[in-house]
Amino acid sequence: MIINRRQFAGALAGTVASLALPREGLRAQDTELPGGTFWGTVPVPDADLATVQGAPVSIARSGILPLLPRALAALDRHSAVIAVRDRIGIVDFSQPSREARFHIVDLAGGTVSVPLLVAHGKGSDPANRGIAEHFSNQMGSDASSRGSYVTGELYYGRHGRSRRLVGLEPENDRAMERGIVIHAASYVDPSLVAVQGRIGRSQGCFAVNPRVIAQVLEQLGPGRLLFAAT
Repeated sequence: MIINRRQFAGALAGTVASLALPREGLRAQDTELPGGTFWGTVPVPDADLATVQGAPVSIARSGILPLLPRALAALDRHSAVIAVRDRIGIVDFSQPSREARFHIVDLAGGTVSVPLLVAHGKGSDPANRGIAEHFSNQMGSDASSRGSYVTGELYYGRHGRSRRLVGLEPENDRAMERGIVIHAASYVDPSLVAVQGRIGRSQGCFAVNPRVIAQVLEQLGPGRLLFAAT
């Protein structure tokens, strides 16, 4: 699928210009580095704290440093398309699905939100072992795709409120055609990890727990980078 990225970036610019993050119901929480240095605060929706227990941490403590330089390089590489650079999402598919491997990075504040569970595709894990072993950009593969995405419009589908994604690289540039999006799913639940050692699988979408979907859709609004890698 051929994407006119310059036109897409222009269309996003109008949407992003009017975007404002709501402040009601949010709680700021300090994070401290060794030596008493504070990176600042990041708002965390109160409703999500019971689901994703804990507080945001500094980037240095978050455990995503191996992927962060690659994500920042992708942010620069796709600067013509990615209109908003305050936050990025990073999904570490080298981790099994039982691990909270979806990080939302506040680049301005130097902090990372509480990591979230996120599903990978059935085609990436045909044996259902909870480990993404294969990646594909092909129609009907039901697999996850690695690479850089730019977040698109919010819409209501069969999974409720969801956000479209546009793949920016050859290994994921069929994302729109395949319907790869961010959505909520009941099979992404910590209770499943306790019972079977893994969460459920998607058809290649970035599925998260229904109780945190509002947080994810808000913090990764249109025009931002989502970077998935191993």
